[in-house]
Amino acid sequence: MNRQLAMLAALGIVAYVLMSSIYTVSEVEQMIITQFGKPVGEPVTSAGLKVKVPFIQEVNPIDKRVLEWDGNPSDMPTKDKLYISVDLFARWRITDPLQYFLRLRDERSAQSRLDDILGSETRNAVAKHELIEIIRTTKDRVPLRDALLTEAERDMGALVPIQKGRKQVEQEIFAAAAEKVRVFGIELLDIRFKRINYNESVRPKIYDRMISERRQIAERFLSEGNGEAARIRGNRVRDLNKIQSEAYRQVEEIRGVADAKATEIYARAYNQSPEAVAFYEFTRTMQSYKSIIAENTTLVLSTDSDLFKFLKGMSPDVDSPSARVSASDRQ
Repeated sequence: MNRQLAMLAALGIVAYVLMSSIYTVSEVEQMIITQFGKPVGEPVTSAGLKVKVPFIQEVNPIDKRVLEWDGNPSDMPTKDKLYISVDLFARWRITDPLQYFLRLRDERSAQSRLDDILGSETRNAVAKHELIEIIRTTKDRVPLRDALLTEAERDMGALVPIQKGRKQVEQEIFAAAAEKVRVFGIELLDIRFKRINYNESVRPKIYDRMISERRQIAERFLSEGNGEAARIRGNRVRDLNKIQSEAYRQVEEIRGVADAKATEIYARAYNQSPEAVAFYEFTRTMQSYKSIIAENTTLVLSTDSDLFKFLKGMSPDVDSPSARVSASDRQ
C-alpha cells in the first residue's frame, strides 16, 4: 500500500515537473524566458509547444500585435499664442521584445512612456507652428470657387496661405517620436490628430473674431451691392431723361414740320387771288377775336390798328349799343 502511494506520488511529481517545463506560444505572442528574474536565451517568437527548465525559469508573454495609444486631450499654445486642446492617437508594436522587456517590462509602462514622449513632441511641434498650419489639412488644398465670381469676390474670404499643413506637422511629430521610442524596442507605426479644438477660455473670443470677420465680408458685399444698385438707378434716370429728351425733340420736329406744311397749305390756298388773301386776313382776325375778347374784356385800340380795321369798316344798326360804342370811339 505504501509502495503504491509512493509510486503515485512519484508520478504526480513527474507530471508536475513536465507541466512546469512545457509551455505554449500563440500566434499573437512572443516570449521572454527569465531565470531568477534575468532574461536567458533569445526571445521565442515562433508559435507552438516549447520547453523550459522547470521551477527556475519563467515565461513572460509579450504582445506581437499592433497596439494602440490614445492620449488624453491636452491644452497647449501655438506659435501665434492661441491655446488649443489637442487630442492625439497613435499605433505601435514591439519589434525588439528583449529590449522592451529590459527597459519597460510590461504594456502599462510602455503606455506611460509613450504618454511622455508623444505628448512632449506634440507640444514642441504645435509651439513651432501657427494655428492655421495645424488645422489645415495640406498646403496643396485649393478651395472650390464659382467660375462666375469676379476676381475681387474670389479673393474675399480666401484661405490664408500656409507652408506645411496638418499632415506635415503630424509627420514631424512622428519622425521625432519614432526615434525616441526605438530604444525601448518599440516601432511607432502611425500618429494622427484626432481632434483639435479651442481652449475653453479663448473659445468665445475666437468665435467673436470669426463673427466679426464674417460681418466685415457681409458689409463689404452689402456696400458693393448698394453701389451697384445706385449705379443702375443712375443709369436708369439718365436713360429715361435721354429717351424723354429724344422724344420731345422728335415731337417738336414733327410739330414744326406739320406747322410748316399747314402754313404752306394755307399760303397755297389763300394766295391764289387778292380776294382770297383778304378773306384769309378776315377769317384769321375773327379767330383772334375769340381768343382775345372775353365777356368782361376792355380793349384800348388805335383806329389805325390792323385788329380794329374790320370793326371800323362795319355798318351796324344805329340804334344798337355797339353802334353807339363805335360812334363814340370815332368822336
